[in-house]
Amino acid sequence: MDLELKDHRVIVTGAAAGIGLETARAFSAEGAKVAVCDVDRSAVEALAGSDPTIMASVCDVADRNMMADFVARIAGRMGGLDTLVNNAGIAGPTGAIEEFAPEEWDRCIAVCLTGQFNAARAAVPLLRLSSNPSIINMSSLAGRVGFRLRTPYAAAKWGVIGLTKSLSIELGSDGIRVNAVIPGLVAGDRQRRVLEAKAQQLGQSYGEVESQAFSYTSIREYVTPRQIADQILFLASKRSRTVSGQAISVCGDTQMLA
Repeated sequence: MDLELKDHRVIVTGAAAGIGLETARAFSAEGAKVAVCDVDRSAVEALAGSDPTIMASVCDVADRNMMADFVARIAGRMGGLDTLVNNAGIAGPTGAIEEFAPEEWDRCIAVCLTGQFNAARAAVPLLRLSSNPSIINMSSLAGRVGFRLRTPYAAAKWGVIGLTKSLSIELGSDGIRVNAVIPGLVAGDRQRRVLEAKAQQLGQSYGEVESQAFSYTSIREYVTPRQIADQILFLASKRSRTVSGQAISVCGDTQMLA
């Protein structure tokens, strides 16, 4: 299927690895102009060295001025902006609410929620000039069903759903579509680290925690980053021109997070 994304101008945040990197490469393969940012300098440098078709920069989405400068600079290089993919996020602490440091809460909210606000705030004036504008926010099942011992992350991802719905209403008259994607258990190092931290917190083995996680899922297999990227590309294409304000799950029908 040709999604007609050639020369489509895209920013993907938090995209030096994982879902973000897979998404950036998928857009690039469709002929889009792609720029990414990430706080991990070494990963950004590795990406810039391995794929010169993707513009890669170091940027902390929680830093409002840095994010505004990045968006303005990249839009200038690409000649505008058509899609913002708010992918940047961190796992945050694993533990009971009275045990983790308040600073860990602050950082998780700053990256996972406020970072999306910072990026959208900078991007919206540019998106208003596009003929096919969209914002795609990365949420999580934790933002739909909650997540024991992961309160900061769940709270941030619930906030992403509210941000998405509200911006969809606010920006609809400008023709800007705003949607959220809700991944399930995604294959990769990040998911492994989350399950390892949970196993340590509960005094269980990795296998026990993984098995319990899949016990609430109808299709008991990991979602791949490419499946998430495919959903994002569709939402950025004109084929989804009347899809907005939605939180779309790619999760194998996961009913809860233990």
